[in-house]
Amino acid sequence: MEIDLRALNHLILKRTDRIEKIVAGTGYLPKTVIGVGTFLLDNDGDYDLLTGKQQVTFDKFLKPLL
Repeated sequence: MEIDLRALNHLILKRTDRIEKIVAGTGYLPKTVIGVGTFLLDNDGDYDLLTGKQQVTFDKFLKPLL
């Protein structure tokens, strides 16, 4: 999977309000979603390094915002 790291970086650093909005009422914490995004940034967007739960978190919250 190809992830736009520039867009992800912008989302994590400057648009956390969008993450908080999409996570609201789901039972997930914004810091969990931000943590998954940060992990991807630290690992050059290597989606395969994510655990199953992290992949679900990415697919459910971050992917739609990218």
